[in-house]
Amino acid sequence: MGCVVGEKVALALERAVKRSLPAVAIVTSGGARIQEGVLSLMQMAKTTIAANKMNEAGLPYVTVLANPATGQAFGSFANLADIIMAEPGAIVGFSPFGVLKRVSNEPLSTESHTAESRLDHGLLDVVVDRRELRTVLGVLLDLLGPRYRLERADDRRPGKPTDLSRTPAWESVQLSRNDARPTSGNFMKMMFSNFVELHGDRSYADDSSIICGIAQLAGLTVMAIGQERGHDEISTRITQNGRTRPEGFRKAQRGLRLAAKFNMPIVTFIDTPGPDLSQEAEQRGLGNAIASTMALMARVDVPSVSVIIGEAGSGGALALGVADRTLMLENATYSAVSPEEAAEIIFQDVDRADEAAESMKLTAYDCRDLGIIDTVVPEPPGGAHLDPEEAARQLRRMIVSELVNLQSTATKKMLKDRYKKYRNIGEYSSYFSAALTREVNALQNLVSSGARWITRRSAPTDPPPKPEKPD
Repeated sequence: MGCVVGEKVALALERAVKRSLPAVAIVTSGGARIQEGVLSLMQMAKTTIAANKMNEAGLPYVTVLANPATGQAFGSFANLADIIMAEPGAIVGFSPFGVLKRVSNEPLSTESHTAESRLDHGLLDVVVDRRELRTVLGVLLDLLGPRYRLERADDRRPGKPTDLSRTPAWESVQLSRNDARPTSGNFMKMMFSNFVELHGDRSYADDSSIICGIAQLAGLTVMAIGQERGHDEISTRITQNGRTRPEGFRKAQRGLRLAAKFNMPIVTFIDTPGPDLSQEAEQRGLGNAIASTMALMARVDVPSVSVIIGEAGSGGALALGVADRTLMLENATYSAVSPEEAAEIIFQDVDRADEAAESMKLTAYDCRDLGIIDTVVPEPPGGAHLDPEEAARQLRRMIVSELVNLQSTATKKMLKDRYKKYRNIGEYSSYFSAALTREVNALQNLVSSGARWITRRSAPTDPPPKPEKPD
């Protein structure tokens, strides 16, 4: 990339900003233009500050990496796009493959520097064949283009579950872990249209336990982020049964930042027994990844709805659960530790997990009573796994209803309400007041029923007729 190329790229991006247009950069470059010396090097800075203008203006910016895409272009404006695509088999990287072979002490395969390898390592969003590129770019730019608001046509709102029999805690645990239960990926396919999945944390890897993408819900463009546990042995091994790695949380953060830039509502699906607790995850910054994801969820200035669809365990679940509205499927669970871990701690007997579950207040109704979630979403009889499409239909209606309400709320008030919601959770005065009210109501009902029983017992009855005397 020499001075002329750098100038053309900067002018193109500046013109896009001036005209409020999206920008698509198709990049193929073999390295530096060494005959121009340091002037060539400085084009990296020139194109970088021009790319920053696109981000500041909130305009979509997409790069497509052709073969090869290396050197100064790759290390500057090409890597600053909102979405990075590449063509199959393209050589992608900062250092050209020949340079890597010279400095490496071990033999390198040609596949180690391809677009597919970069996708596995979280550096790209998608690999797209050139014949499909036009369609994918069209869908993506439509999603990132003009945005709309949902409005309620009338005052009717989806009905909330009433008089439903509460499922016992241990039964809810078993239902939330059912292998046939719909996962985040299943719900996204049934609820969203034009879904474009994003990959990678742009620094280390792509965690399959997090699905992140831009989609349409009832005509509204949203950022969808879900924890995926899989169904069968192979998929659960790939996703670690939904145990999110640091890279997964950082991928989710990418989605949150894109949502904020393009003013897209956020919908998160929570289904995880907890984060990846391996030593490798700790070394790659697990604690920081959880904390920074939670902080970003708390401050992002767009509407957010979180849905607990299965098992929500520990900080791995909460990281994506700090939202304006929290919904919870009827048979889902939410807990700090698993019932088995609680039974081991309390009873020193893991076989008493069912007893521990009852005392952990982990069911959807328990969480609603505690003020941890906002709404319980009913499931089909027997559980969501028996009728996934009906479960998705019910959930979709509730999410759309909540987004309508949130979009009609001023941003400043929305952020203030979100802060107040989480600031007050667990506050002794509110919890004990609610608990006391429930106890008083129960006692009044008991006294009333006892009084009615006593009244019936003490009520005078007509004496039996006297026998007639014989003549």
